[in-house]
Amino acid sequence: MNYGIIIKVLGDLLLFEIIALIPSLIISLFTGGKDLLAFVYSILLLLLIGFPMTKVSVKTKRIKARDALLIVTLGWVFASFFGALPFVFSSSIPSLVDAFFETVSGFTTTGATLLSDIEVLPKGILFWRSFTHWIGGMGILVLTIAILPAIGVGGYQIFKAESPGPITDKLVPKIKDTAKILYTLYLGLTILQTALLCFGGMSLFESLIHTFGTVGTGGFSSRNSSVGAFKSSYIVFVIAIFMIASGINFPLYYEIIKGRWKNVIKNSELKLYLGIIGISTILITLNLYGKVYSSFFETFKHALFQVSSIITTTGYSTTDFNKWTDFSKGILFLLMFVGGSAGSTGGGIKVIRLLIMGKLVKREILKLLHPRAFIPIKLNGKITQSDVVVSVTSFFFLYMVIFALSTLLISLEGIDFFSSASAVAATLGNIGPGFEMVGPTQNFGFFSPLSKILFSLLMLFGRLELFTVFLFFVPEFWKNN
Repeated sequence: MNYGIIIKVLGDLLLFEIIALIPSLIISLFTGGKDLLAFVYSILLLLLIGFPMTKVSVKTKRIKARDALLIVTLGWVFASFFGALPFVFSSSIPSLVDAFFETVSGFTTTGATLLSDIEVLPKGILFWRSFTHWIGGMGILVLTIAILPAIGVGGYQIFKAESPGPITDKLVPKIKDTAKILYTLYLGLTILQTALLCFGGMSLFESLIHTFGTVGTGGFSSRNSSVGAFKSSYIVFVIAIFMIASGINFPLYYEIIKGRWKNVIKNSELKLYLGIIGISTILITLNLYGKVYSSFFETFKHALFQVSSIITTTGYSTTDFNKWTDFSKGILFLLMFVGGSAGSTGGGIKVIRLLIMGKLVKREILKLLHPRAFIPIKLNGKITQSDVVVSVTSFFFLYMVIFALSTLLISLEGIDFFSSASAVAATLGNIGPGFEMVGPTQNFGFFSPLSKILFSLLMLFGRLELFTVFLFFVPEFWKNN
């Protein structure tokens, strides 16, 4: 294990977090918020700890797979812990456990909150709370790679360990350039949505807040009633469209820029992703029209928005979907296990894994008819390697085991089963709100500190896709051979 480079990269990450805190500090300064000193103290502490870490001597800059896995896991924990300090120092969230939960929820783009009144928060804190979505959306370490070329050789291992999905490809030979391309696309979506929301009547501040939550598929809002507070169909459709766009594999946008439209049109994951959104929206619209909403337009609007919000694991809401019919709530609950595309900012199991699982089931059925036949699993015309198929099935099994065990643990608090199950699904899938006691008009504040710690771990598990974190508990990982 190359501990020198691990400490150095983590130090670089802490210094980067100082840069990330500066916009919130400036907003606090100009708005005269009581949170100004909270950002000053946090920055000083990050500088005091991070700067000496960057000066640690390093024998080699090469980062091996184990080093990268340790960097990624510790990096997310460090970023979340120090990112929680402004909440604590400003007394916006006095409890460190609660502040850690809120910050993990931000960085992992979960959007689950324990705050009952968001609108009383100082603007600097509000901005930081949502900005964590934008930073964590594409990946904290991926952003660090893009900005800090000193990481040098081995950056691909970090990129691979942090990027969501079973298949991670570089867009160009150099991983630093790949990270820059991804963040250029990410920034482009951010600027475009911010401009469109401002055009729709939102202030620049709230446009940025909701854009961070949309392109990062996080869901933190500046309003207690989320997007529904604006009472604007234009804003609803803009955010819905950008949620869907943010749930698409970002390398596909690079394919569009390069003029390789055929690769996009033929992409099987994209077709399944859009198909699920379309079918779910139609089914919910037909189910709710005339029962919950009298207007077909209103029914379609809320159905499209909530389907887009749940499948992309964003978590925004325009209405209390807890009051919907069981059929419609059932569809939303199932979508909590789907998630966005691989290579997107969305969480969940990912569409590509479900696609591979479906093809695997189809192959096993066909083998009953043709036992000796070689039936490969193909994605976009290419044969999927057997190790990827094994990884997908293992991930799905582990995901469901963690979901089941965590639901049982949460239910020990006396919480009803559906609330417990949806709370676990919402945090493990990085979605945000669930149903019943953790519905869109509720929050996670009533849970015990132990449950909040468990939810924080689940959010990290979901964002880092399980295996990265579980390696910490394997003795072989810590051996030097």
